[in-house]
Amino acid sequence: MRPNDLELRHLRCLVAIIDTGSFTDAALDLGVSQAAVSRNLGALESALGVRLLHRTSRNVTPTTAGVQVLARARVVLAEVDNLVREAVDGHTRLRLGHAWSAVGRHTGEFQRRWADLYPGTELHLVRTNSPTGGLAEGLCDLSVVRAAFDGRRFESAVVGRERRYCAMAADDPWARRRSLRLSEIAGRHLIFDRRTGTTTADLWPEETRPVMEHVNDIEDWFAEIATGRSVGITPEGTVAQHRRPGIVYRPVRDASAIPVRVVWRRHDPHPATHAAVALLTELYRGR
Repeated sequence: MRPNDLELRHLRCLVAIIDTGSFTDAALDLGVSQAAVSRNLGALESALGVRLLHRTSRNVTPTTAGVQVLARARVVLAEVDNLVREAVDGHTRLRLGHAWSAVGRHTGEFQRRWADLYPGTELHLVRTNSPTGGLAEGLCDLSVVRAAFDGRRFESAVVGRERRYCAMAADDPWARRRSLRLSEIAGRHLIFDRRTGTTTADLWPEETRPVMEHVNDIEDWFAEIATGRSVGITPEGTVAQHRRPGIVYRPVRDASAIPVRVVWRRHDPHPATHAAVALLTELYRGR
């Protein structure tokens, strides 16, 4: 037998033997005969070319190789179980991905309204620091995206727009202001998230752009701004979802609004996609 002759039942038998402590109990746990458990373990050891268990009249313990194979077997079986669960229950759950602020001030209302309108489809919010909010990685069914992304694989719809705000330390002189202009911010050191952020140098004329430094995550963004050395520009959704001690926000009154998009896979949309788009559009419009 070769390694590619391995079957899941062989791995399940190994795990059951270790978890129950004996071939007899493993057979009862799996609903097969003790002889079948022995055959499956033998097939696994033959395929791998190593001995996996030390067997005595009183107990069963894994060999050094057995410990390694057991750990990998648990991972493989968990992934298979997740795959089956996704296939069976996928349409009873909607995973909405986002990079940092979900749908801003509408997040709580969206969750409540969704539960009332679609009780058969459970909503889960999934935060992933990627340009597509976890969609490209397969971690969600659709995502909320504010920054630019590669749209060749995806469909999208604009559900609303958000104003831009300047984030600064609470003791910054600007904290006493009611609003700011882009031309003023051009004179400051600006921190931004290159992967998922919405701020680019294109907000300013080429000759008057600020000094810009990138970070890799919104937590790093907040940490740098809190020092007072830098400021940042962010959508309104951040203001609603991330109230932080030592950080204040002021609107940037002459900056263009940021489109908020719902994005989904072009060839495999979740059945609830259009319901989510419709509800979010309604919430952003304020009806």
